[in-house]
Amino acid sequence: MVTVYKRHLSGAADGLAILVAATSTAGTTIHTAVAGTTDGTFDEVWIYASNIHTADVTLTIEWGDATSTNNIVMGIPFKQGLYLIIPGFILHNGKTVKAFASTTNVICITGWVNTMTDAWG
Repeated sequence: MVTVYKRHLSGAADGLAILVAATSTAGTTIHTAVAGTTDGTFDEVWIYASNIHTADVTLTIEWGDATSTNNIVMGIPFKQGLYLIIPGFILHNGKTVKAFASTTNVICITGWVNTMTDAWG
């Protein structure tokens, strides 16, 4: 049996959007995953971004750590709504998701986490 709890991103006060202030590593904290490495216990992370600037902005997501091999980089068009950035990737062991952008305070991050545990065995 699997237990799932839907939660807001840990970096989001009351589930509101997170404004990306950082313009370089280490980025603005978006989420810190569930602690531990127990098989079947993880966070399924869903992240969307919107751009409130007057020009396109490059967004970098530091997935799990700040090494470039784990970075996700994409351009976010301005005033075009929400863009899916992380489509349910899993993370655990207290790893963090951070973000930085080419322009400060114009990228808004929203999303949720499904914290999952299974009871196999």
